[in-house]
Amino acid sequence: MRTRRFGTALAGLLLGAGMVTAAVAPAQAAPTQSGAKTPVTQGYGGAVVSDTAESTQAGLDVLRRGGTAADAAVAVAATLGVTDPYVAGIGGGSYLVYYDARAHQVSTIDGRETAPGADGPSMFLDPATGQPLSLPTAVTSGLSVGVPGTLATWQRALQRWGRFGLAEDLRPAEQVAERGFVVDPTLRELTRQNAARFAQFASTAALLLPGGAPPAVGTTLRNPDLARTYREIGEHGISALYGGPIGTDLVNAVQRPPLAPGATLVARPGPMALSDLRDYRARDADPTQVTYRGLDVYGMAGSSSGGITDGEALDILGTVNLAAMTPVQALHHYLEATRIAFADRNRYLGDPRYVDVPQRQLLSASFGRQRACLIDPAKAGVSPVGPGDPFTGSRSCPPPSRAPVPVPDRDHHTNHFVVADGAGNVVSCTNTIEELGGSGIVVPGRGFLLNNELTDFNFAPTQGSAPDPNLPAAGKRPRSSMSPTIVLRDGRPFLAVGSPGGATIITTVLQILVNRIDLGMSLPDAIAAPRASQRNAATTQAEPAFIAASATRGLEALGHKFAISDTSPLDPTIKISPDIGAASGLEFLPTGPVLAAGEPTRRGGSSAAVVHPTR
Repeated sequence: MRTRRFGTALAGLLLGAGMVTAAVAPAQAAPTQSGAKTPVTQGYGGAVVSDTAESTQAGLDVLRRGGTAADAAVAVAATLGVTDPYVAGIGGGSYLVYYDARAHQVSTIDGRETAPGADGPSMFLDPATGQPLSLPTAVTSGLSVGVPGTLATWQRALQRWGRFGLAEDLRPAEQVAERGFVVDPTLRELTRQNAARFAQFASTAALLLPGGAPPAVGTTLRNPDLARTYREIGEHGISALYGGPIGTDLVNAVQRPPLAPGATLVARPGPMALSDLRDYRARDADPTQVTYRGLDVYGMAGSSSGGITDGEALDILGTVNLAAMTPVQALHHYLEATRIAFADRNRYLGDPRYVDVPQRQLLSASFGRQRACLIDPAKAGVSPVGPGDPFTGSRSCPPPSRAPVPVPDRDHHTNHFVVADGAGNVVSCTNTIEELGGSGIVVPGRGFLLNNELTDFNFAPTQGSAPDPNLPAAGKRPRSSMSPTIVLRDGRPFLAVGSPGGATIITTVLQILVNRIDLGMSLPDAIAAPRASQRNAATTQAEPAFIAASATRGLEALGHKFAISDTSPLDPTIKISPDIGAASGLEFLPTGPVLAAGEPTRRGGSSAAVVHPTR
């Protein structure tokens, strides 16, 4: 794709930015080490970009042995459960987008967690007051734990596209867990942020707070409990968790959280039963699809809101020529498009098995034009913007259909990775256990944290007199923002991207696409550029480097207001990184090689690798 002078200018303007079986040992205890992270590389034969060097190496090793992108994806994800345990693992859920090179087809798997059968609309209301529980109370509890879907996602991906068995693809992660890995500053800092929560649970403290404190940088963190868990799954299949002994231990931890002696937390138990695990299924689903600048953009449909919201925003932006605009106007239209798309997300999107999601209407070009007419080039919109009416088919510019209703925007954390194999198959996958550290509960003797994914439900109705699509219900999947994305050009892969970051995932993916497709940035520059996230709020969340950029002065003159988010949603006294997202991406170059790109600095940087590098 031709690089425009304007895109280069904007790039330059905005770039800135188990219990006692677990152990920590000195670094000389032969941990798994894959060397320093390399955020950008290119070459042939397959590629991996993930958050840790160990997980990227695991995927690369599987590709070199002849595994498919699906095989490598399982190896990467399982290893992230060891080396990035606060945002990934078999205690959580996943969304996976797959391009099948033989069929020339994009498919998706929905591995989102579900609410147990005993849950209902009032699950997050305090029975003593009838009012919603506070977020910290809801998160650090068994009540917040959804039936996990990640392991079922892995199995389904291998059934459809894998060459090896689950046991073989789990082996690299098993070895990393057994030998250990060297603690880096990022892991130690994330442990520090959660140390008070982790100390409340005996199993969590034993694994993650050796000696009662976060592990020191340079020491080796081992997780033999998780190694045994992976080995048991490899030997007996996923039924070991979905109804077997691992599942029994999981349910016991949810129903009776393993509080430490002297714990001050009153942890609310959850109602999950072994039958909930037996009944869980990862869903095959059709992807969302929109055409943008002649490219086909595929993403996740419900239960995620990512593909629909990004797709609507792209339809809105497709009505104008961003490349011909000034940097201020291009960013203004990007922010306004997400402001508007989030209004429709909050009103209409939820688990499609429980609510009628008007996906086709929301992704129609006519609705995009209808919503685009709300953007005033001379000033920022006023949030919250009301939702549109996707059923009218109007060609005029109708006002929002209902009075605006604010919706809680709870932060959460995930990780994202991308994989391609030598045959041209591609995976874009996002994993999560929700907050950093999930519910805070490590399943005793099993070595993995449990999610708090059910706090993605709205605790109480948010839509006034209109139905709320995201209230809890038995078996329902809470609305997600995860947005693994694959872009095709002329029917062949062009880009695969995604990011963690809760609701900011949607805006991060959109901003990367706009940076690369419209503004002429290279993929590494598009990922590294400072970010801002407008989610139908009075204030736009932004990174410090975005606020410091000269274009931001022009945005403020239009009425945009920016703020940095740098405190924990669970404890405002705890400072956290103000970074938005931590993206991974692949670009399939016209000359043949794959460009693998991740973050140079966010969340400690990404690890990118290819099977056969080119200089």
